[in-house]
Amino acid sequence: MPMDFDVQTHARTLTLRSPDHYRVGPFTVRHNVNWSLKYANYAIPDQGAEPTPGELDALVAAFRERDRMPRLEYLPTWAPAVEPALLAAGFTAENRAPILACAPGDLLTPKPVDGLVTAEPATDAEYAAAALVQHLGYGGTGEPESGQAAWLRDAAAGGGVAALATVDGVPAGVGGCSVPVDGLSELVGLAVAADFRRRGIGAALSARLTATAFAQGCRVVWLEPGGPDVERIYAGIGYRGVGEKLNISLGPERPAGREAAG
Repeated sequence: MPMDFDVQTHARTLTLRSPDHYRVGPFTVRHNVNWSLKYANYAIPDQGAEPTPGELDALVAAFRERDRMPRLEYLPTWAPAVEPALLAAGFTAENRAPILACAPGDLLTPKPVDGLVTAEPATDAEYAAAALVQHLGYGGTGEPESGQAAWLRDAAAGGGVAALATVDGVPAGVGGCSVPVDGLSELVGLAVAADFRRRGIGAALSARLTATAFAQGCRVVWLEPGGPDVERIYAGIGYRGVGEKLNISLGPERPAGREAAG
């Protein structure tokens, strides 16, 4: 199986295992009850899916009923007929993100960062600090939703990885690797606090997370970088492109399917 299909199978399997997922037609939807962030709520099509307009209407309605943006994250090669159907229904592509992957023999050691300590959160206060760094790092305001800390806890408890980086005792970065499936894990949720950026903390934390996943038996860690600058950081520690993921959504003002054409 090509590596991009391995990655998509991993993401879909985790979605099927998530406690509040649901099915609509040829789609599996990852729904986070306690975390409304759009990146934590999305659908993945079945392999080779060819959705009808009615099935897309039902998918949009299911998202709206749960107060979530209708949204999909998937590799277009997995289900080539889905993107044209979504575009015809009024969806708009947010971006096409590269998928990067790293195997144990490819991981490179980044430059050390003075005063940096990276460890798995152990207390409620540490998980709360990690969730806050992640929340603010992704542009949030106020306090994070409970689902953010819960994701980190679940990853660590289920065989994945969670890590909080501190500099001189101050929370500086956070990230995790998802629960592995068939030796694959996703590095996700990496965030560095604004006051600590451009010091090499992102590279150091990513390398630590990746190395820990390998030590726990993973054969590949994959990720979706947030942009070209971040992509260069991952490339510097050994990650290489293996495919492309489509992030596509329907805004709140746009109906789907036959209504969109009216």
